[in-house]
Amino acid sequence: MANQREFNYILPGRAESYWLATIPESSYPALQGNTRVDIAIIGGGIVGITAAYMLKEAGFSSIAVIEAGRILKGVTGHTTAKITSQHHLIYDRLLSKFGKRQAQQYAESNQAAIEKITSIISSRNIDCDFVRKPAYVYASSEDSTESIRDEVKAAQKLGLPASFEENLPLPFKTYGAVRFNNQAQFHPAKYLNALAEEIRGNGCHIFEKTRALKIEGENPITITTDRGTITAQKVIQATHYPIHDKPGLFFQRLYQSRSYVLGVHIRDPFPDGMFINAEEPARSMRSQSTDMGELVLVTGESHRTGEEEHEIIRYQNLEKWVRSVYSVNSIDYRWSTQDTVSIDHVPYIGRQTSGNENLYLATGFKKWGMTTGTVAAMIITDMIVGKSNPWEEVYDPSRFKPVESAKTLISQAVEATKGLVGDRILPTHKEASQIEPGGGAIVKIEGERVAAYRDRDGVLHTLDPSCRHMGCIISWNDAERTWDCPCHGSRYNATGEVIDSPAVYGLSKKKIKK
Repeated sequence: MANQREFNYILPGRAESYWLATIPESSYPALQGNTRVDIAIIGGGIVGITAAYMLKEAGFSSIAVIEAGRILKGVTGHTTAKITSQHHLIYDRLLSKFGKRQAQQYAESNQAAIEKITSIISSRNIDCDFVRKPAYVYASSEDSTESIRDEVKAAQKLGLPASFEENLPLPFKTYGAVRFNNQAQFHPAKYLNALAEEIRGNGCHIFEKTRALKIEGENPITITTDRGTITAQKVIQATHYPIHDKPGLFFQRLYQSRSYVLGVHIRDPFPDGMFINAEEPARSMRSQSTDMGELVLVTGESHRTGEEEHEIIRYQNLEKWVRSVYSVNSIDYRWSTQDTVSIDHVPYIGRQTSGNENLYLATGFKKWGMTTGTVAAMIITDMIVGKSNPWEEVYDPSRFKPVESAKTLISQAVEATKGLVGDRILPTHKEASQIEPGGGAIVKIEGERVAAYRDRDGVLHTLDPSCRHMGCIISWNDAERTWDCPCHGSRYNATGEVIDSPAVYGLSKKKIKK
């Protein structure tokens, strides 16, 4: 097997999200002991922070947001932060699979989310680099032009600000594009930090370094954490992928996908707009004004979590592409992100099951969480307040579309078992001695399967390779130095601590006889 040294490739840039690198780290306290609130929200990303803000604005005075690490450091802190109702080529498919009424709900809700974010920024005078931009999906081959035209017609039918664009200000050949006018972009961490400051106080709390472990009961609901318990009348799972996923069988209806970002300074000015191609592999671009000049965020190279043999190649592919189309002065940042995808590509937002009035969730945003995460906060706030929301139906977590979902559900079930059987159980190195400092692999030591990581000091750390969510065999991510689960996307750091849900417990240590 190839290893990182054999690639002869040095990862470019600083290994950190630009958004997180340019804000001070939050320092909210951890939960201490047991507490009781009216509403508990698990997860401190865009859904959790926005929902808490809106619920407090609606008059609720007893709210707790709990976050396993620091707020905004999860998926929200690793987005490309496009605020747009243009979610790739979705509207033609929504019309054919969901019908006009529900396609209209999706379109209207995401347009409303843009304006909601705009309104909050204006009313709170938030300095977060907000700027209006057109958004484009372009065809990079003639084969995609018809799909582009179909999407324009579908979007226009739904009243969206869509048009067909013949020529784009890009340095390579394109074959037409869908253009959405009056979309936007911003600095998501600056925006949400400002909302977080509005939440705390007067009976409302943000608890960091507090990991939710278990959710039990219905009225009230008890959340067991590693710091104590929280009892609440209403609970919102805003954990990106729900940690309490058995009610509703969400582990069968969701998968997680990784993609990669480079923060690049180029020689020429970047054109006005946000861009993504219609084909695979994805190539998404937007610019960001910084103290060091214009930074271009180049994104792509998606794959299911845990299924790439060498993630480092993804960064290499992205760098090769951007250097082929632009004169690059420097690559200053690199990071990866993880997106949760539903089997019908529409988020699940609302009551987790129809039989429980008090437990809500929001998940499956694919790669468009800035608007759909805001939509989630709007819908769930209305539900808790007791107000009818016009978009509930299309996002209903209990929905099932036979035509759209049945085949995908079977495919998802097959994919989710790959971590239990086949070549996933075979070692990628014959001997642990072959693992270099900073590297990891699934190996066999004295006949036992082991997840082994050698730290920079040469010390070998040995772990049980079974994911703590449902027992699938993890794999080593050589670009991020993490252990990733191919079944449901749980991720752990090199020494086994949880990074991404649905797992809530770290990998078990595995003692090996010397």
